[in-house]
Amino acid sequence: MENVAIVYMAAGLSSRFGGKIKQFAVVGENGESLIEYSLNQAVSAGFSKIIFIVGEKTEKPFKEIFGDNYKRVPVFYAFQNYNKEKRDRPWGTTDSLCSAKNIIDCDFVICNGDDIYGEKVFRVLIRHLKNKNSNASIGYRLGRVLSDKGGVNRAVYQVNGNNINSITEVFDITKENLKSKNLSEISLCSMNIFAFHPQVLDLFEKILVDFKEKHKDDRKIECLLPNDIDSLIKKGKITMELYPTDEQWFGVTNPGDEVIIRKSLKKYRIII
Repeated sequence: MENVAIVYMAAGLSSRFGGKIKQFAVVGENGESLIEYSLNQAVSAGFSKIIFIVGEKTEKPFKEIFGDNYKRVPVFYAFQNYNKEKRDRPWGTTDSLCSAKNIIDCDFVICNGDDIYGEKVFRVLIRHLKNKNSNASIGYRLGRVLSDKGGVNRAVYQVNGNNINSITEVFDITKENLKSKNLSEISLCSMNIFAFHPQVLDLFEKILVDFKEKHKDDRKIECLLPNDIDSLIKKGKITMELYPTDEQWFGVTNPGDEVIIRKSLKKYRIII
């Protein structure tokens, strides 16, 4: 059986979460951390390789907890680095992916390490990679991934049939301003989970090299996966299919969110 890797972006700390590692927030009934909860879904779905993209603050804690395997699935680490003399932060999610380029040697799904996506979502993406040559993503219903604590930014999909035509970042979305932004609660958006065949890595690396050269004097700008995927689609370099889902997404942003998620996960598990 061919390997499919799950790649978690987990290099940074969150200032809004008190400078702590959000992935270690306890959300499960049995004391599972957020990343453990997601890993359990991923392992059950059939991933045969785990890759953590870590940074200066997260490398040691992740290695101490997970070592070289999780539930008999091998674990590998990539390091996302940046020059602190020239930058205030890493170069973004495309840079995060490219930092794992030398480790990724099979089909893979890349996602946030501080989100819970649902086991069904992982199964859909694994099945896609094993049966199709195109890449894929998941479309979450916008009304189910908005915040009660203010506006959020979401990358919104435009599709033709099952194929993604574009991904557009829309800023400061609230339940009250959907109509004014030409959106609705059933609009499909990205929660930063993408399934790729490994050939795309060379394409992203070229984009990243050009981006860094163009913005070498900017200390904060980031090279972001949704923007670069959109560019590659529009240039005809890749095709990507979209799978709408009704799975519930959970994410940690602010202190206290883990308590809400813990209650919601228990309720959601009972419902399904």
